[in-house]
Amino acid sequence: MPYTPELKELIKVVEKTRPERVERKKKDKEFPAIPVAQREDILKKYHPDFIPGTRREIKVGPSKGYSISNEYVDIIEAKSRIDPDKVDLSNFAYETDVLIIGGGGAGNSAALLARENGAKVILATKLRNGDANTMMAEGGIQGASKLEKDSPYYHYLDVIGGGHFVNDPELVYTLVTEAPKVLLWLESLGMNFSKFEDGRLQSMHGGGTSRKRMHYAGDITGAEIMRTIRDEVRNHPDDIQVIEFSPAIELVLDEKGACAGAIIYNIETEEYQLVKAKAVIIATGGTGRLHIQGFMTTNHYGATGDGLAMGYRVGVPLCFLHTVQYHPTGIVFPEQAEGILITEKFRGAGANLLNINGEQFVFEREPRDVEAACIIRETSAERNLGIPTPTGKMGVWLDSPMIDMLKGEGTVRREFPGKFILFQRFDIDIAKEPMLIYPTLHYQNGGLEMNNKCETNIPGLFLGGEVAGGIHGENRLMGNSLLDVTVFGRIAGKSAADYIKSLNGDFGKLSLDHVKKFNKELQDTGVGLDRISPMILPDYVNEDVKKGQLTSCYQGTLV
Repeated sequence: MPYTPELKELIKVVEKTRPERVERKKKDKEFPAIPVAQREDILKKYHPDFIPGTRREIKVGPSKGYSISNEYVDIIEAKSRIDPDKVDLSNFAYETDVLIIGGGGAGNSAALLARENGAKVILATKLRNGDANTMMAEGGIQGASKLEKDSPYYHYLDVIGGGHFVNDPELVYTLVTEAPKVLLWLESLGMNFSKFEDGRLQSMHGGGTSRKRMHYAGDITGAEIMRTIRDEVRNHPDDIQVIEFSPAIELVLDEKGACAGAIIYNIETEEYQLVKAKAVIIATGGTGRLHIQGFMTTNHYGATGDGLAMGYRVGVPLCFLHTVQYHPTGIVFPEQAEGILITEKFRGAGANLLNINGEQFVFEREPRDVEAACIIRETSAERNLGIPTPTGKMGVWLDSPMIDMLKGEGTVRREFPGKFILFQRFDIDIAKEPMLIYPTLHYQNGGLEMNNKCETNIPGLFLGGEVAGGIHGENRLMGNSLLDVTVFGRIAGKSAADYIKSLNGDFGKLSLDHVKKFNKELQDTGVGLDRISPMILPDYVNEDVKKGQLTSCYQGTLV
């Protein structure tokens, strides 16, 4: 639906303040940035991570005592979907060198590099190959491509600062030094970056960056990356087998404790099948569909934290899961598009964030956690300066029409085609009317522990992408997720192939003893006995509707 008459009246207030704000922008007179010393106070008071009662300690497993969001604990403290005593591990449906779990940017990058290094690959994915958060990422991918103005050194400092100086230094070093190579690799595979007429990559600032190193393909950068690497995967059907609609639900070890495959679940036939492999890569992505604290999310339908549950159950510790990223700008109206990402690129191009009085209240390129906290502060009962939506939610304006006034008519339509078309469906022209936004659950800052070769503490088990923690510390900067999935996806693929070459002889007997052990620990502590994980898919069916569905089966997280 278009903006209501009430919202159109409020937009007139924005239009009155716009000329003065545009003139200030043209003169490089920015809203004051928040001093580093004050950021912590704002985060502690307004960021969702710090709301009392939203976390609890894990009572079982390798990270026992670690306090993280209740929704994370729910999927970690849960029984397996299968009875390990009823699984015949001598009967496998598939066998391969490398099994990759997940069909997003990390999984497909890993498949290409594993194949390039001599391995046969099976890529098992929950939905279709490419149905992943990578496809939905918009703004860009960071990389120090302008050596006369930038370098991995400055990129490193930005990542560390954005992560509150607690990131794993080796992982950050690997991320930033591999970034230029990844840009070249993607372009060599046929990715269509936005470029100047002379062939140089276009770039812009993102929140928390000291240099313009955000490279992009319009506002569909993730989709273009996914198209590029997925097409390349399809070019090698003899070496890379893709199994769709078949999420993994349990890892399998051998008697020596090395990862030796996984059990996958065919969503269509409801069969559980064993995939035997010499190495396994978890690339299952994030957890937005857990809807932490009830937040709307940018994440795709399958982002339910399956990799966390499987990896933790097999013995991989967790790290940095005590922080969650809420992207500052998600659509809050129209409600049919609620939660969809509004890329940070809009703010990088000059759009102001405004309250109900048409006033800018925050520098638009603060790090994401600070920016989100400031938006929440503005809409709080304390300030009461948010814009009410017809459904009773609150938001603030993102003044996209400023961009055409700053950069020339037609810029919004040309540079942001995805969002221009989306809002056009609701009779909203974002080149003439601002967007109504609010923070939306976006990124899993932490995850399972790994080193800079993507190795875990379990031999033969590797990680790639959002499922891993440590790279971004306690907050990720824009453009580093698309970089993360390609950098560490590639490394995971090569590391898995190299690991296989180092093996001597066949695997020992396959085992699910780790599942039995974990289930017993749950039993002994009395937690999670009414839940199963992985969740696989979220359950959005209305409770009243369920009462009338007498033959339906809801698995979700409940037995």
